[in-house]
Amino acid sequence: MSKPVIIGIAGGSGSGKTTITKEINNTFENKVSILMQDNYYKNFDKLSMEERAKINFDHPNSFDINLFIEHIESLKNKIPIEMPIYDFKNHLRSHESIMIQPTSIIIIEGILIFDNKKLRELMDIKIFVDTDADIRILRRIQRDIKERGRSLDSIIDQYLETVRPMHIEFVEPSKRHADIIVPEGGFNKIAIDMIITKIYDIFKTKENNQ
Repeated sequence: MSKPVIIGIAGGSGSGKTTITKEINNTFENKVSILMQDNYYKNFDKLSMEERAKINFDHPNSFDINLFIEHIESLKNKIPIEMPIYDFKNHLRSHESIMIQPTSIIIIEGILIFDNKKLRELMDIKIFVDTDADIRILRRIQRDIKERGRSLDSIIDQYLETVRPMHIEFVEPSKRHADIIVPEGGFNKIAIDMIITKIYDIFKTKENNQ
């Protein structure tokens, strides 16, 4: 296996990052490893449930960036990893993990992956998914109710208290680091086709340089 192509997909919560990840994964079947930044929250097991519920999970300091980088570098060097699983209902890192094998394409997905310089330097392609705030909040409400057992009131409170302010302070400014900005997320088929073509080009370049 040649050196992997590392793709960073960033954007606000509910912007459509996962849809683009799925499109790439479907195109390059069995050649893609996916690391979700959401699985790399720090483990706050020393705090009570009440204290954990007050944590600002949209701030860069809430992530275990060192472990995230370590795992990306391991995959880059063809070493399997045990990706942590985060329990969003209890705000804790699960005791279980997911074995991730090295592949030709590594996708790093998360709201704040462009905020960190060391993370950015690992990426061959940096994609920012740019979607209107009203669509993002509606998608977030649907996801958090169905997948994370949250109440509507708690989702709205969190959005107003941390999600929106952190998006303005950290996520939106990180867009300047993107190589490609995709309006309307996974519905932008032309942009997705361009991204897939670029991945093929990077593969060819890496093979020629070996």
